[in-house]
Amino acid sequence: MQLKFKDGLIPVVTQDVNTKEVLMLAYANEEAIKKTIETGFAHYWSRSRKKLWKKGETSGNVQEVVEIRVDCDNDALLYLVKQNGNACHTGNYSCFYRRLDLNEVRD
Repeated sequence: MQLKFKDGLIPVVTQDVNTKEVLMLAYANEEAIKKTIETGFAHYWSRSRKKLWKKGETSGNVQEVVEIRVDCDNDALLYLVKQNGNACHTGNYSCFYRRLDLNEVRD
């Protein structure tokens, strides 16, 4: 299977394997995917820091990867994980903890 990277990166949706809650969206390059497979823990590419990072390397909130799925176009990945602690750097379990008020975005 040939993954489709854009500018060397592929989006990764990370989901709790038990609750199915979406935890975060991040990006991975080929090296991050290989490290994830080798270690069994989620690795991503930090676009802001321009470096490879293991999720939870400083906070301890690691993600044990149970399964990796590929979407139908081979241009996005889904990591099914056992989340240790919170996924979001804000201290929330998921990065998707806020609701968008549709009235604010409508004309």
